[in-house]
Amino acid sequence: MEGVFPVDIGPQYEGEVIRKADLYVELGGPNVSGKFELLTVKSADQVENEKIEIVGPDIPDMQEGVSYPIGLIISVAGERLEKDMESVMERRMHLYGNYIEGFYHMNQRDDVWMRISKEAYGKGLSSFEEIGKILMFFYTSELDVIEKIAISFITDEKKIAEMLPSVREIYKDRDARARGLKEEDVEEFYSCSLCQSFAPTHICIVSPERIANCGAISWFDGKAAYNLDPEGPVQKVVKGECLDPVRVEYSGCNELAAEKSMGSYTRVYLHSAFGFPHTSCGCFQAICFYIPEADAFGIVNRDFPGETVVGTSFSTMAGEASGGQQIEGYLGLALEYLRSPKFLQADGGWRRVVWMPQAIKEMYREACPTELFEKIASENNAKNIDELIEFLNRVGHPWIKGDVELPT
Repeated sequence: MEGVFPVDIGPQYEGEVIRKADLYVELGGPNVSGKFELLTVKSADQVENEKIEIVGPDIPDMQEGVSYPIGLIISVAGERLEKDMESVMERRMHLYGNYIEGFYHMNQRDDVWMRISKEAYGKGLSSFEEIGKILMFFYTSELDVIEKIAISFITDEKKIAEMLPSVREIYKDRDARARGLKEEDVEEFYSCSLCQSFAPTHICIVSPERIANCGAISWFDGKAAYNLDPEGPVQKVVKGECLDPVRVEYSGCNELAAEKSMGSYTRVYLHSAFGFPHTSCGCFQAICFYIPEADAFGIVNRDFPGETVVGTSFSTMAGEASGGQQIEGYLGLALEYLRSPKFLQADGGWRRVVWMPQAIKEMYREACPTELFEKIASENNAKNIDELIEFLNRVGHPWIKGDVELPT
């Protein structure tokens, strides 16, 4: 597409990383609280085709090297489009964004993180309008069910703050729909390879009780994605034989893992952090990490600032947990997985969790066993291992007391 857009585009730019020294501006990311991306299906009369709206400062109005809030809303219409397709097409932003030379996209939903390089800005990727045109090109050329599309870029901090509660309600409603269905109820799972450009040996397996690591694709979303684009990055996985009902190991998932990892690993457990844990890219919302001194787990989310109870930050752990490798005791996951009935069921589940940020404890209070809630430490109770062990013994955490039996 040389000459049509100010920068080159195509899959050859997947996996391109923009370092801080090469950064022109950053949108969202760990330094900004106001951020989201949302795609919604609307009726044809609600979408002004090819309209690009910018609410707030455009890129030329931004200071070089600074992080800014970002809200990205994509509205689409088409006779064959369904609401079930929203999450699937929304997640395509990760793919299409990384097809743009000098543009970096990571994470999803209200965790989104984008960067524009100095070189790309110098070539003319200097307005959200240019980015919008490229995104529209990809969406309409690769998904022929889209008949009309409009994109809004919001950088006004107050406007984003006003919109975030309603945007999060949409995410919440999508997640709620996926609950209730069991892995035993279906014959197939779904795989997602959208992140393989950053982790070539990683493949995400999405089951009714295990949402994708990014938190954006449930089993229902996977089904919709496959029906939308059977040759696309989301594929059907025939479960095959159940080899381990506790750790949840299926022959079909193992075959997929061996193929997509190019033989790097040949087995995968869907609900255990030990043995053959599910791999991660870098788009996970949180990390479950093993704490040897307690023989238990901690959980930390991307937005948690500072150091965890083991003395390392999320970003440091992310470097170890990502990359498409099976690292025992490190498990990238979506926060919605905390609500799964099979959450780390082979390892003790919630009853083996001993530390997590207070904000996440409160957010997932209803998923945590009532009698356990006050016995899980947070940054308010323990800032290091010694304080953690003292707290756990004082409150009588059931795992520390030996009251939890692992399933066999």
